[in-house]
Amino acid sequence: MSQWQPSRDSDIPLHRQIEQYMKDKILHGEWAVGTKIPSQRTLADMFQVNRSTVTAAIDELTSQGLLEGRRGGGTKVVNSTWSVLAAEPPLNWSDYVRSGIHHPNSSIIQDINQNEPRADIIRLGTGELSPDLLPADTMRRMFQQINPHGLSLGYEQPKGNRQLREAVAEHLKGKQIHVSPSAILIVSGALQALQLISIGLLKRGSVILTEKPSYLQSLHVFQSAGMRLRGLPMDEAGIKAGLVSSYRKQYGGQLLYTIPSFHNPTGIVMSEQRRKEIISLSKKEQLPIIEDDAYGDIWFEEKPPQSLKAMDHGGNILYLGTFSKTVSPGLRIGWLVGPEPVIERLADIKMQTDYGSSGLSQWAAAEWLSQGYYEEHLTRIRRVLKQRRDAALHFLKQYAGDIATWRIPAGGFYIWVTFHKTLPISRFFHKLLKQQVLVNPGSIYDGEDRNSIRLSYSYASLADLETGIKAAADTARRLMS
Repeated sequence: MSQWQPSRDSDIPLHRQIEQYMKDKILHGEWAVGTKIPSQRTLADMFQVNRSTVTAAIDELTSQGLLEGRRGGGTKVVNSTWSVLAAEPPLNWSDYVRSGIHHPNSSIIQDINQNEPRADIIRLGTGELSPDLLPADTMRRMFQQINPHGLSLGYEQPKGNRQLREAVAEHLKGKQIHVSPSAILIVSGALQALQLISIGLLKRGSVILTEKPSYLQSLHVFQSAGMRLRGLPMDEAGIKAGLVSSYRKQYGGQLLYTIPSFHNPTGIVMSEQRRKEIISLSKKEQLPIIEDDAYGDIWFEEKPPQSLKAMDHGGNILYLGTFSKTVSPGLRIGWLVGPEPVIERLADIKMQTDYGSSGLSQWAAAEWLSQGYYEEHLTRIRRVLKQRRDAALHFLKQYAGDIATWRIPAGGFYIWVTFHKTLPISRFFHKLLKQQVLVNPGSIYDGEDRNSIRLSYSYASLADLETGIKAAADTARRLMS
């Protein structure tokens, strides 16, 4: 929907173009009866027109009996021309949509997802590399040199392409993680690994412990499987390990999820001592741990401490790695390392859900690791991301030094910016969106947070970083006054 725009060169008035566009959505069944259409403010932002223009279109469709506005319930599709003539009432897909067991994204995350593709938007929250940092030229050359004998276009083994698993095992040796290919499962990004774990290893009602704030709170992967998240506070050394036992006694806890290196969203690096405490706790409490190492290779001045998995000699850690943050989110390739019975169980479920990740992507990932492209690429993105981090810190000091605080991240993508006073989160987000700036409010990662934003320096250009940070600071200052 966000791709279509009314033409300002047309002789047809803008509100008539919007009216026809929306009518087509209804008549073709894309907006089925019962569908709640986007708000007038959202539509005005999407179509880049005044709200009065959208109102005129909606009023006309309402007069035609296609839409109906309800106090507190928004505007919904109530009919379509073909259903007027039908003997039976139309199918109400909205009942099915509401019945689905997977929870919907929060409204702010949905707004972010809908607006990110806009070419005119400044993306201050995006957790991915900007297009100019993606290795398109190297990938193109690599695909041109394909050896047809080494490439399979059929289904791969349940655990994934053997060559890729061998390459991942070799790559992990550089992190002091010694694992055989048989203990590695190739997944379509680390998020799929979390989905597999949620349905393959845990019971409904399980409690997942994690940091507070946490990236995991922005997803509904565990909640939709009938599980609950419980956040533990953090300090500058990472999650407060000393609280794990008391939290388990009070709330339960079948598993701990953590991002020790360049935590999402705070950027904190768990100290070596804290990592040792976590490993000791895992053994003592018989507590399995998911270690998400999505950002571990994106360090600037020095490497983070050894991963939890490298310190794990009892098979207590499930380790997640991915190419989505370092090479290409479009490859959709990640890996899960764990005890063989776990890997075999999850590989079986993966075969039932998608019959394996893309063979072409797995081949590309194997080449990328085994031919030395990965390390070469990392050297470049570390250098450029450090420059962008430094620029973002400079702009923050210049425009927000008097109203917010933050830590200097030693790697990863994010700066956790905390304002001195609370913000009306929804107003802050939408006022910035009107200025064509997208931010990720802290409430996404901690439902109680009303002071923070996750600022990403991985996507926006230096010029956009300055424009966006200034707009965010100015908007926050006005709302806090």
